[in-house]
Amino acid sequence: MKPTIAIVGRPNVGKSTLFNRLTGQPKSIVSAISGTTRDRVTAEIIWGDLNCVLIDTGGLDEHPQSNLWQQIRNQIDLAIDEADVILMLTDSNVGITPADEDVADVLRKSEKQVLLVANKADNQVREATSSEFFELGLGSPIPISAYHNIGIDDLMVNVISHFQDKTENQIIAADLNLAIVGRTNVGKSMLVNTIIGQNRAIVTDIPGTTRDSLDTLIEYNNRSILLVDTAGLRRRGKVEPGIERYSTIRTIRALDRADVAVLLMDASELATNQDTHITSYILDSFKGIVLGINKWDLATKIGLNKESAIQQVTNKFKFASYAPACFISAKNKTGIPSLIDAVHSANEQWSRELPRYGLKRTVMNAISEHPPASSGHHSLKIYGVTQSQSKPPTFDFYVNRSDMVHFSYKRYLENALRKAYGFKGSPLRLRFKGRGESWDTG
Repeated sequence: MKPTIAIVGRPNVGKSTLFNRLTGQPKSIVSAISGTTRDRVTAEIIWGDLNCVLIDTGGLDEHPQSNLWQQIRNQIDLAIDEADVILMLTDSNVGITPADEDVADVLRKSEKQVLLVANKADNQVREATSSEFFELGLGSPIPISAYHNIGIDDLMVNVISHFQDKTENQIIAADLNLAIVGRTNVGKSMLVNTIIGQNRAIVTDIPGTTRDSLDTLIEYNNRSILLVDTAGLRRRGKVEPGIERYSTIRTIRALDRADVAVLLMDASELATNQDTHITSYILDSFKGIVLGINKWDLATKIGLNKESAIQQVTNKFKFASYAPACFISAKNKTGIPSLIDAVHSANEQWSRELPRYGLKRTVMNAISEHPPASSGHHSLKIYGVTQSQSKPPTFDFYVNRSDMVHFSYKRYLENALRKAYGFKGSPLRLRFKGRGESWDTG
């Protein structure tokens, strides 16, 4: 296991700002709204010779007023259990609060190595007054300003000193990067928990609970999967500003890092317009895709069978007819092995490379059977084809004029490739280039 650092503290002391500073990118949501970071967010960072895992957590509240806050506390407890070093963040501008004392009490009981960090010490006065946090009984506070990048090096030198025997750089490469996406409240977090076998993500009936993407590396049937649980997406143009907008951006970024995406749908609200809009994000990213029809335990109750469900999905997703559909119940833990098998199969197809001669023969036979239509005195001519890459499978066609390639003929060539080679669950990128032209976007 890599050395692990957890950032904890009461709400609104700047934990996500420090997380973003250490990761070097806006991986956690930064907002002045108390309680923004509800789930644990993890990232691998390299600082000097230290390669470690950094965990950002929700604000710790010793006196929860709702079930959601209790789950946040549970997530922090899990982070404490996983961490080798804990950074307790406080606000030097505010001073010690009763909530800080509660957090300190929780951390003292953890018997873990805790570094007390006084954040927002962005001037000499605040740096001097940060010494008052010594009263929390967690040692001398380290003054920093995560926002202004003050004191970060001193903090990390202190952190590294606790990992002198754990500075081995290890690169974790998963066999498959899997993103689970879908609209709000379709069961994404519950599916993640079912696959993992522990409550890694918060499960609640409040839509949009998972605001950040949660990365988890697991072993499943002797193969490693980097599992990403993402915030529920709404269709373009219907995303609220602020936190929800950033959640959408993170979901799109999660797709960028993924090999395959599971589009999770609710069997009781099958193939909605929002589902098709979310699918467009997957298609735009050219990732492998599997359709997961969740809550299938309700099928009999709502009068749905697999044949009718497949028909509804097929009618709605004609533009992604190559995507396999799996029927699951994350709640009852059924259908999960078939889903994972479909995901691995889609990844294999997404990574596939065709033999050069077989590709050329398939394409030329397709052209011979159905030549492209002429336009006036001109006609499209295809001189050759090569596969330039996999992940996704990308095919480059050399033509006389790329502007004469009609979308229907492009679809015909794609169908010919699928008929010959399958590519179930994988998109295909077809690009066309005429003489003296640049490659089109495919």
